[in-house]
Amino acid sequence: MKKIGVIVNTKRPRTESVLSELQRLAEGHGFKLYAENVEMAGLLGAEHLPIDAFAKNVDIALAMGGDGTVLYAARALHGSKIPIMGINLGSLGFLTSVGDTEMAQALDAIANKSYKISVRDVAECCIFSNGTQVGEDPALNDIVLGWGASSRIVTLKLSIDGEPVGSFMCDGMMVSTPTGSTGHSLSAGGPILHPGIGGFGINVICPHTLSSRPLVVPNSSLIEVEVVNAAKELILSIDGQDEYKMEQGGRIAIRRSPHPVQFLQLPGLSYFSVLAQKLHWRGSSL
Repeated sequence: MKKIGVIVNTKRPRTESVLSELQRLAEGHGFKLYAENVEMAGLLGAEHLPIDAFAKNVDIALAMGGDGTVLYAARALHGSKIPIMGINLGSLGFLTSVGDTEMAQALDAIANKSYKISVRDVAECCIFSNGTQVGEDPALNDIVLGWGASSRIVTLKLSIDGEPVGSFMCDGMMVSTPTGSTGHSLSAGGPILHPGIGGFGINVICPHTLSSRPLVVPNSSLIEVEVVNAAKELILSIDGQDEYKMEQGGRIAIRRSPHPVQFLQLPGLSYFSVLAQKLHWRGSSL
């Protein structure tokens, strides 16, 4: 892995000092750097390269920023098989597994191939309007259908592999991957799914019944959500991006993408240690 593509969130603190350190370390290892941003390319002494050209030119991508930067990188590189290493430039994130003070260890791990590889499932969402497919997008984290310009509730019909599960009067519904289970889904009362679990989590948002509970289904499932009744336009958000507006009769179909994401992590990284730090788990005091 001699060619490294760099994706940087320029609004994060300490960006310039971290990039200077990256340039120095990369030169020491003989790595060639590419950057999607012209200004960042200048700071790094790197070659400017649009991100859609990374697939044919780089061996690994560094996503430097927060979890949003990693999601952007995963979306832009979907299907390319380029592994991603997230470099954290802010508070501790779930996807940015390498701290900005660990740059030397990260570059050493790449040079020595001593990194760990974490393979993450990606969901694929097909969007239909009046029976016609109008879009298709990958989601590393989650797919959320709901809200809009009104607070009025909607009725959504959920089916798994063609079998009706139920119709729910609610504010919306979300489907999350194991990677996304520690995000919006967790805030809505969903379970934490270990990245090694082959499944998707389904949460009904503010259901008008006390009997509705989160559901976990195999990642081989076809998940379909239909807008049965809605007096308002709904928003379909994919990995936090408001992608589509949906009306009554609209439908989404979600299944596992054939293109997972590979994350490169430092050898000593502990998934449960990250959970404990991020969620402030302390256990029970005696």
